[in-house]
Amino acid sequence: MKIKTTEFVISAVGPSQYPEGDLPEVALAGRSNVGKSSLINKMLLRRNLARTSQQPGKTQTLNYYRINEELFFVDFPGYGYARVSKSEREAWGKMIERYLREREPLKLVLQLVDVRHPPSADDVRMYEWLSHYGIPMIVVATKADKVSRSQWPKHLKIIRQSLGIPGQVPLVLFSSETGQGRDELWSMIAQAAGIASNSPSEPANIAQETENNG
Repeated sequence: MKIKTTEFVISAVGPSQYPEGDLPEVALAGRSNVGKSSLINKMLLRRNLARTSQQPGKTQTLNYYRINEELFFVDFPGYGYARVSKSEREAWGKMIERYLREREPLKLVLQLVDVRHPPSADDVRMYEWLSHYGIPMIVVATKADKVSRSQWPKHLKIIRQSLGIPGQVPLVLFSSETGQGRDELWSMIAQAAGIASNSPSEPANIAQETENNG
């Protein structure tokens, strides 16, 4: 995917603030500090468009990023952070659920999990919720550079088994440091969003290779 223009558009808390129009939207969901902002920056080849934070739970809105005037990334608040109050977690949950169930331009959800650790109970609930409502998704295993290549098959197998991911649901290994998985992910996003991908995908699906070899 050739990135021509990118911009932060709005931090929305409800439908009245969502951008108008019918550009396709790709949402990013995951635990606090799983690497959503880093993934956005790497995918868009921008260093600080999406601000990373050392304070988990800081994102409390749906943050919209417009790409090439043809697609939005929508960054969700991170879930699973204990220091966020129960009332805040409930409010975020309702906001996210309403968006996921009612937002017509939504074409795909990227659910991010940290490849270094087994999926949490919150990760499992999110995956099961998306599956129940038939929302198209790709599971992205982040921070691949933090695990040795020889350990990839083991960690990917744990993620797939813990979430109950069937074979037809993609599991993409990603690193915001090395760019691992970027081209592969862009190819999938372009297909789901119905936009042209003017960059070839990676010649091999490394995540699938490592699973098969493991």
